Amino acid sequence: MPKSLPNSLLYAVATLIWGSTWLAITFQYGIVPPSASVAYRFLLAGLVLLVWSALRGDRLRFAARELGSVALQGVLLFGASYVFVYEAERHIASGLMAVLNSGMLFFNLVGMRLAFGQALTRQSLIGALLGLLGIVLVFWPEITAMSTTLSTATHSASNWTGIVCGATAALLASLGNLIAQHNRNANIPLLPGIAYGMLIGGAATLAFSFLRDGTLVFDMRPAYIASLLYLAVFGSVLAFAAYLTLMGRIGAGRAGYIAVAVPILALLLSALFEGYAWRAWTVAGIVSAVMGNVVMLLDVKRINAWLAHLRWNKAV
Repeated sequence: MPKSLPNSLLYAVATLIWGSTWLAITFQYGIVPPSASVAYRFLLAGLVLLVWSALRGDRLRFAARELGSVALQGVLLFGASYVFVYEAERHIASGLMAVLNSGMLFFNLVGMRLAFGQALTRQSLIGALLGLLGIVLVFWPEITAMSTTLSTATHSASNWTGIVCGATAALLASLGNLIAQHNRNANIPLLPGIAYGMLIGGAATLAFSFLRDGTLVFDMRPAYIASLLYLAVFGSVLAFAAYLTLMGRIGAGRAGYIAVAVPILALLLSALFEGYAWRAWTVAGIVSAVMGNVVMLLDVKRINAWLAHLRWNKAV
């Protein structure tokens, strides 16, 4: 991404695109196993991004150690985490998956503390808590329905499988974010690093899909192909480039707040295209999430300097 792009625009690009991918993913279900769809998506995205990087004149030759770090990032962030997301949504509602995925915020904050010694600031914790509270309120009817369902033996195993897969997806994505932060600190070129990570993650996922199912299937329906192209080019190339650039600037903890904003946008799109019924819980949740968004992104030092400047001018 161009260095001149402000953080607010990078944040908006990643949020708007990923918020819409929840709808696009629904067109991927059918004859193609979810793991194969994940593989096709990131193999295509990695190829597009590699060509883009070459045209930009970026460094494409990596040392063995750099390639190892990029491969680990790819397997975690562009492979395994998405396989678990797709598998989770076979068992639980997408809204509950969004709640589980937002747990990546806490994983990011704790991981940044353990891996890089980054302080857990009061601002980040308050923003994350408000954001998570917002998501829980938005999807509270589904959560209560979930608790009712879990009381029956027929559905409890399937629901708990979804919960475990969803939580695992959030943890793997967070670990991928931490590796991405390490790669950024090591000055590994951003776009080529993402490209190789996507290709390696996609190849590993494709191998996993083939070994598990014994075959590879592709869907020639226009809806599947169109959604695959959107998910690969926009949902993977542009969104991940914006997100990882933002993460390199402000850290995985604050950048991870996108995981809270994305489900809110997905909810708005669901109301427009899927007839989602708004409730009082919905409004309360959105208000809480927006407040958390504001708290997380505030530049406290700049605000304090501005207030001090105002006080000084007033005194003069």
